[in-house]
Amino acid sequence: MKQGNAVLSVDKLSKTIGKRKVVDNVSFHIDQGEIFGFLGPNGAGKTTTIRMLVGLIRPTSGQIRIGGYDLQSQYLQAIRQVGCIVENPECYPYLTGRENLELFTRMVDTIPTERIDEVIEFVELDQRIDDPVKTYSLGMKQRLGIAQALLGNPQLLILDEPTNGLDPAGIRELRSFIRKLADEKGISVFISSHILHEIQLLCDRVAIIHEGRVLTTERVKQLVNRPTFVEWHLDPIEKGKDVFEQLSYISHLDIQADQGKVLVQMPPDKIAATNQHLVENQIQIMRIHPHQMTLEDIFLQITGSDTIV
Repeated sequence: MKQGNAVLSVDKLSKTIGKRKVVDNVSFHIDQGEIFGFLGPNGAGKTTTIRMLVGLIRPTSGQIRIGGYDLQSQYLQAIRQVGCIVENPECYPYLTGRENLELFTRMVDTIPTERIDEVIEFVELDQRIDDPVKTYSLGMKQRLGIAQALLGNPQLLILDEPTNGLDPAGIRELRSFIRKLADEKGISVFISSHILHEIQLLCDRVAIIHEGRVLTTERVKQLVNRPTFVEWHLDPIEKGKDVFEQLSYISHLDIQADQGKVLVQMPPDKIAATNQHLVENQIQIMRIHPHQMTLEDIFLQITGSDTIV
């Protein structure tokens, strides 16, 4: 029986292989139309989690619900809600794009043939769909793979390292297309990746996984709006220090009087209000230099790593 509102719900998921716990008590959910990033270095447990999400391997413990259906006890109902691409999509290169899609629909008898034209139009392959796939760019192959994944009209699209091998133009095109899927079709998208810059530009929320455990799950905007260091060049310095000490959101204060600056740790969205406080106290502000943290900086800070891959 269908239950719950989340498109994907993962609860206390674990997988032990041999004596090693590859995935350890992982929990998260994805709402309708949400783009969710699953971030971690190679070996963190991302691919093992994906294999459990699509039923390729069974979890040691925990529960997965897709579209409200339990993946283990209601496998067919749950897996029909999913489209999946793992890295580069596999297609028959000497067949056309259309022939590849037709071949897939013959393997899944619940897909009407008219659905092919719908997905071709949506992924904008109309002009090249009858050309052999061997003539496609990698970006076009990715779109053909997504078209195939969308044939079953899924609620959830799972993409594992989707930008691998793409040039900057292809990455930008794919990013725009995934956003379109979520905004126009209401499809939830789960993206596993270690390319954090792209995830920061694309995702609504992210989970950071390290050594099999999810360390944090937060909205991207909240993550990158964490307190960061801001350099203030002021005159007079001591009076500026007094103002900073009165502000509750200042968590670190470093006076560098010989350089005419104060280094403070604070939320970036408080810069304008802080500037106003200083001006009201007749303090001259010559320069404000925020050291804005990226998702990559935050990832390395949370995981305690010095590398992502």
